[in-house]
Amino acid sequence: MKGKEDSARIAFKLAVAAMFAALVCVATLVFTVYVPATSGYFNVGETVIYVGALLFGPLVGAFAGGVGAAIADMIVALQFAPGTLVIKGFEGAIVGFLNKKLKVTSISSWRILTAFLGIIVGILLAAIGSIYYTGELQLYLGIPPPPNPTFVVTVPAALWYFLGAIVALLVAFMGSKFDPESGRAVFSMIIGGLEMVAGYYLYEQLVLGKATAIVEIPVNIGQMIIGLVVALPIARIVLRSLPQLKS
Repeated sequence: MKGKEDSARIAFKLAVAAMFAALVCVATLVFTVYVPATSGYFNVGETVIYVGALLFGPLVGAFAGGVGAAIADMIVALQFAPGTLVIKGFEGAIVGFLNKKLKVTSISSWRILTAFLGIIVGILLAAIGSIYYTGELQLYLGIPPPPNPTFVVTVPAALWYFLGAIVALLVAFMGSKFDPESGRAVFSMIIGGLEMVAGYYLYEQLVLGKATAIVEIPVNIGQMIIGLVVALPIARIVLRSLPQLKS
């Protein structure tokens, strides 16, 4: 009987992992903003990776993130696919592992740590954005990118300082306002997201040889923040409706 239960559990996890990989691929492709300097693109795939990792743990998070996002890159940005397989695989695994394994022993410590990480993310966003994304910016919406920019906007440096402050305050608020389990989820997504940000910077710099790799850091931080903000309430709603997923 025990063997049948284990087999059923494994089959269920494999099916869920395959489903989330497909959802990550679709989410990665459904809305994109092309980054000419690195040939990369902004997408909302992080949202699905985080939801899968928070609900079903590191194995589902790793498979969905690595395989799902790599398939999307094979379709639209082949040079990123090998790096994506590893980077987003680790991202999903980190989020799922930390959210399952970390113990909440002190609510105040979690709040302080989450606020500290939020400040780091906000500073990175403000500093790199104000250096590399001010003045006239050309936005290319769609994959493959159109020959001419979809929008041309002028971005002041003050906007990045404002966004950095908002991000820091938002992360601190989410870590302090919600229950300790949500604080743990926020912490897990930030750590996983920072691995993704650092991983793509190193991959583009060292493997692809792009001297402009740093300009994609604000884009990837934006993916992380949007993924965090959207995934947390979705995971909370699902766990309230299906508390058996916590086991």
